[in-house]
Amino acid sequence: MRERMEPASVDLVYLDPPFNSKRDYNAIYKDETGRPLPDQVEAYTDTWMPDADRMRTIRNLPILLREHNINGHGADLLAGFLRALAHTQPDMAAYLAYMTERLIWIKRLMKPTAAIYYHCAPTASHYLKVVMDVLFGANNFLNEIIWSYRRWPAKSKSFQRMHDVILRYAVDAKSITWNQLFEPLAESTLKADGGKKILNVLDESGRRRRGKKTGEDSPGAPMRDVWNIGIIAPTAKERLGYPTQKPVKLLDPIVRASSNPGDLVFDPFCGCATTIEAAENLGRRWIGIDITIHAVKRVARRRLLDRLHLVQGQDYVIEGVPQNWEGAYELWRQDPYQFQKWCVEQVEGFVNVKKSADEGIDGRVYFDMPGEKILQSMALEVKGGENVSINHVRALNAVLKYENVQMAGLITLNAPGSQQAKNFQQTMALAGYVKIGGREFPRLQFLTVDEILGGKSFNMPKPAGRTESDYDSDLFSHGNA
Repeated sequence: MRERMEPASVDLVYLDPPFNSKRDYNAIYKDETGRPLPDQVEAYTDTWMPDADRMRTIRNLPILLREHNINGHGADLLAGFLRALAHTQPDMAAYLAYMTERLIWIKRLMKPTAAIYYHCAPTASHYLKVVMDVLFGANNFLNEIIWSYRRWPAKSKSFQRMHDVILRYAVDAKSITWNQLFEPLAESTLKADGGKKILNVLDESGRRRRGKKTGEDSPGAPMRDVWNIGIIAPTAKERLGYPTQKPVKLLDPIVRASSNPGDLVFDPFCGCATTIEAAENLGRRWIGIDITIHAVKRVARRRLLDRLHLVQGQDYVIEGVPQNWEGAYELWRQDPYQFQKWCVEQVEGFVNVKKSADEGIDGRVYFDMPGEKILQSMALEVKGGENVSINHVRALNAVLKYENVQMAGLITLNAPGSQQAKNFQQTMALAGYVKIGGREFPRLQFLTVDEILGGKSFNMPKPAGRTESDYDSDLFSHGNA
């Protein structure tokens, strides 16, 4: 948002960021046979702590606000509010500091006619209202939309919590883009001349039928701020296995009401791309960003192909992932964990949530092995900028003995020297081979990032659960965005 996107370029923003729910969300994937993979794959973490970065944001907030022309008593209020929360509710302060910084940059991207819809939980909505009142102006608050739904109830000494909150703000409430939406009129009776009553009959679209007593057609009642829209059923085709997935029916009225065909819709926490699907269906351009490689590679990109029939490079572009060694090095330098995930998924693997006893397994590549009822795997270890020694190879060899795996693979950012590579190969050869489906595969293998980028893969059976639609990225854009 700071470097790639132009100021005042976005017509509509919808964001569904983490809620500060204090939970870690995992997604369970299945292979083409329908069998679950043995391990869960981490989607994202929604647990917040006042770490050094968050506390620095809180301390420097007056400077950041001033740089973005947010001054006066409102700026003082917000800075003091977060400082106070850091002592009373430090986790909430950390969450709000993270979101405040991003909301400032989001506002910079919005046109004067643009609206922002912030999807949040009731536990955080009242805090976020304070933040957004300062950043956007209390006079630019437009709606608190309640998304009401039903789900399997939980045991609790409270009324069942079955709604989310969507806060709608404008950059300038007087010039906001707005297309009035309607909901069907309820069946009711209307009093006619002479004291007689007639039934208010509705047609299939929800409009009142023209008649002698009803007058002109009515589009229905203006849409309320309480939306009764069901969550996605567990067996629905729309469900992608992504935690906290929202239905397209929820995004459809947002896109229709606050944008026009050809407008640019932006989702900075796009997850499994629900906003993208709604925007594409309604003829809008779109940009989506997500911090997790898994969300884009395993879910969003497949959704674009399977549900929207969009082809990468033809209908949309992907940016922000390593295309060469220098890009991989930069990713490792900025975020070693995302580098690790990127490496694992480049070889068709899944990042582990559960670590082994020695924390030596960073991911697994699953495959089908004749005679085995469950999927088998190759364990993966990733090494970034540190120097890789023969001890790393020996440690990986130990994984073969103590973990339930058929093979193990080492991925390194830096290539070993010629003599070191020879030592690697000799040590790996001692691990022997495993016979699968009439073929022999080395039990211990090694790849560099350069080799992976060049198209080389581990010598193993076909990985389970993969299609041609699985690729890496962290930013989508479509339609000359």
